[in-house]
Amino acid sequence: MSVIIPDDILRASNMTKDELKLEIALLLYQQGKISAGKVRTWLGITVLEFQHELAKRSLYTNYDVEDFQADLQTLQSMGLL
Repeated sequence: MSVIIPDDILRASNMTKDELKLEIALLLYQQGKISAGKVRTWLGITVLEFQHELAKRSLYTNYDVEDFQADLQTLQSMGLL
């Protein structure tokens, strides 16, 4: 599926196509609609670049207790804890 954003909307936003794409991706991430990995893949950015974009907007990585527990289990199964 593709979404077409009219040129007048893009001009009115005073943003480039890539800037608007970034804002949409971060909004979806902030709302919990897509993962950090999906954002990075869609935008073609690194983890560090993604974290920098979050920090510029005072946003934080979506990482909850369940994620932490899953990471702990993974590390334990790998013998790293």
